[in-house]
Amino acid sequence: MSRFVQPVPPPVDPYAGDGLLRSWLERHLGPGGHAAAKGRLADLAADVTGPLRAAHADAEAHPPTLVRYDPWGARIDRIDTSAGWQAQRAAAARHAVVALPYLSDARGTWGAAARVVQHALLHLYGPESATFSCPVAMADGAAALLSMPDVDATVRDAWLPRLISTDPATAITSGQWMTESQGGSDLGRSSTLGRPAADGSWRLTGEKWFCSAADAAMAVALARPEGAGRGSRVLAPFLVPRYAVDSPLADGAAPGAPAPGVTVHRLKDKLGTRALPTAEIGLRDAYALPLGDPAAPGLVRAMTLVVVTRVHNAAAAAGGMRRGLAYARAYAEVRHVAGGPLVSSPLHRATLGTLAVDAAGAFALAGHAFALLGRVEVGADPEAAAELRIVAPLAKLATGRLAVSSASEYVESFGGAGYVEDTGVPRLLRDAQVLPIWEGTTNVLALDVLRALTREDAGAPLLSRLTAAVDLARPLSPVLADTLATAAAQLAETITAVTVDPGASAVLAGARGLALRLAHALTTALLVEHAAWGDEQAELAARLWARRWLRHEEIAEDAHHHLDLLC
Repeated sequence: MSRFVQPVPPPVDPYAGDGLLRSWLERHLGPGGHAAAKGRLADLAADVTGPLRAAHADAEAHPPTLVRYDPWGARIDRIDTSAGWQAQRAAAARHAVVALPYLSDARGTWGAAARVVQHALLHLYGPESATFSCPVAMADGAAALLSMPDVDATVRDAWLPRLISTDPATAITSGQWMTESQGGSDLGRSSTLGRPAADGSWRLTGEKWFCSAADAAMAVALARPEGAGRGSRVLAPFLVPRYAVDSPLADGAAPGAPAPGVTVHRLKDKLGTRALPTAEIGLRDAYALPLGDPAAPGLVRAMTLVVVTRVHNAAAAAGGMRRGLAYARAYAEVRHVAGGPLVSSPLHRATLGTLAVDAAGAFALAGHAFALLGRVEVGADPEAAAELRIVAPLAKLATGRLAVSSASEYVESFGGAGYVEDTGVPRLLRDAQVLPIWEGTTNVLALDVLRALTREDAGAPLLSRLTAAVDLARPLSPVLADTLATAAAQLAETITAVTVDPGASAVLAGARGLALRLAHALTTALLVEHAAWGDEQAELAARLWARRWLRHEEIAEDAHHHLDLLC
């Protein structure tokens, strides 16, 4: 008797097989703009389904290692990464995953919508990048920070071209050295100190506890300028070269040597994102360059970077959900259960269809955040800036939670094989768990949303979008329109109430629930907008999303019947 081996086909092409992605681009870019992007997107999709999928597997199988000393005992703190990790690095540069929104020809072609194209690139690239999407996010955030007008032009000219280079030989990424063990997200407890040097540079001393992309050529670090006082607002962002070649304090050092004053204590042994080097790093009079005026409160400048990385986090969540769904659907097509393919089971079809609704909502939420970001950067659109203030944390917190719950379902959909490491399926869940944590947990972001509502009137643009979507929904479905109208009215009432006493314990305790309600209503509105443009899949997703997340109804039967349209 021959041994049965279950065939597992690859999922469909991530660009050609994703109808929602393609229609989203058609709407936001116009037919001409989408046509201009197709070659770039198709090329990346071909890489993703071929060499990058193999590079992803190699990087996961060979995680980074820290070499503290050379053979003669000199401290070198070298982080060795795999060939797969280096292939992902080269591909990110070659496909302009970071660079695109900064390139003059891209802005000339797509204007503010260059960020929409970038989101599409991330949607394709991120899920099987071995989480190289993390240094991509931080490089983009650093580039946005360096692009600010108050950054010294000499610093900008030296580093920004390297961050946005499309040549793998010259392109670099950035790390992010913000948190410290005693404070974590409570940045007011940061104890890293910066003192000015005579040449205009600074020296940083402190301990950074969670430093992602520790192999990157530079990092943006927060430090308290000497004499600046207590609290978080006075913290300032600094650029710290990671290697001796970029530090004037390391005259004569080997090119790969660490910059003086930068010590890698250890690499983190993490639940997931294992291919990504994350470290604890000590600074002792480390050379640094200020990003803006250190004498002015700098946390608001650092938020430029944080907003970018938060929307990247949302893109990673949505992209991972879509790719996990594609793998689960492909497996269901060939796995036979009870005399037929698994995909013919009404129960399994309902499960996949429900996951597809969640994936569509996450995609719309992340995509909207990128569209707003582009309008802020290119057109200095004040309405987009006001809306992005609340959409960035909402998109990050809602998609992060959806990614984890969806990943758990994807693992389960493979049965026992989903629990076996070398199938690659468990990584979906391990890697998803970082998404609600990095750049602020759900609770931290919920409190940020509360501050935006009560201090900055950030609810106004959101409620305006909901109201407009009610009118768009009416021709599609009166029930959908009424559901959204009810949610908008309830949210308006709640927002008014919380502004009366934002420090009340009931308000603070309910911040998570309020933030999720806002995110779910906004997602409904975004799907309605796309449906009103003419997308049938978005219309179905909007109806089912509203029933699932606004009315808390069971959608299994419709998800089962309409699985093929949903994914």
